[in-house]
Amino acid sequence: MEEYPLPKFHFQVEWGGAKLGFTEVSGLDAETEVIEYRVGTSPEYTKLKMPGMTKHSNATFKRGTYKGDNEFYEWWNTVALNTIERRDITISLLDEAHAPVMVWKLKNAWPSKVVSTDLKADGNETAIESIEVVYDSLSIQNE
Repeated sequence: MEEYPLPKFHFQVEWGGAKLGFTEVSGLDAETEVIEYRVGTSPEYTKLKMPGMTKHSNATFKRGTYKGDNEFYEWWNTVALNTIERRDITISLLDEAHAPVMVWKLKNAWPSKVVSTDLKADGNETAIESIEVVYDSLSIQNE
C-alpha cells in the first residue's frame, strides 16, 4: 500500500478519439435510490428499504478558451440539430509516469450545457469555458 493518497492534479480526458486538457472535472458520482416498502401485516413498525434505480450527476469539464478551438460548440450543436452525437468519455488520473492509476468511464455522454467565459475589463485571469454532459452510466476502476 502506498504511503500517500493520490494527488488529483494530473489527469487527462479522452473523447471522440482526442485527448484533451482540462483544468477541472466534476460530477463523477453515482447514487442508488432507495425504495421503501411495508406490507400491512408486517410485525415490524418500520419500512423495508431496498435498492432502486441508479442515478448520476451531470459531469462538468472546464478548460481555457483557445483561439479557433470550437470543439465544445461543434459537439453541442449536434444536439441543437437533433442528431445528438453521443460519445464515451474516459477520465484518467495519472501517476508520475503518466500511466492511469484510476479511471472513470462515462457511457453515451452528450452535452446539455455550454458556458462561455465571463468577461471582466479589470480582470487578470485566463478565459475559462465549460461544458456539462449527461451520461447513461459510470464505471470506476482503481488500477
